[in-house]
Amino acid sequence: MDDLRGRWAGRGPAAVAAGVTVVAGLGVRAVAGGEVAKYAGDALYTVLLYALVVLVAPRLRPWAAAAWAAGLSWAVELFQLTGVPDDLARHSVLARLVLGSTFNPPDLLWYLAGAGLAALAHRGAGAAGRGRA
Repeated sequence: MDDLRGRWAGRGPAAVAAGVTVVAGLGVRAVAGGEVAKYAGDALYTVLLYALVVLVAPRLRPWAAAAWAAGLSWAVELFQLTGVPDDLARHSVLARLVLGSTFNPPDLLWYLAGAGLAALAHRGAGAAGRGRA
């Protein structure tokens, strides 16, 4: 039971963060449109990847997790240059949500912004937790 608690202690906040990030992404789409929703969505996409990276590897340092999340986001964006995601997106809403459709260079910057903000929030949460202990 202690082992289960230990695993949850590291992964629980990441799971909650992933859920909150999905809700935030849907909320942004519901209340904003155009470039605000698009670029906020890009940043939140990377925040979600950050949370998933931490869920898989909870001992990873924030800036390492940010590098992984940004790298994965960039890989997906660059994959769009092949045209495969666009083709898949025409047949699947899930593929469109996960892979996007067409390459857009400014997205790369917003992925970095999302990764950086996630790392800062993670560090801040860690510092707050150490302050309570």
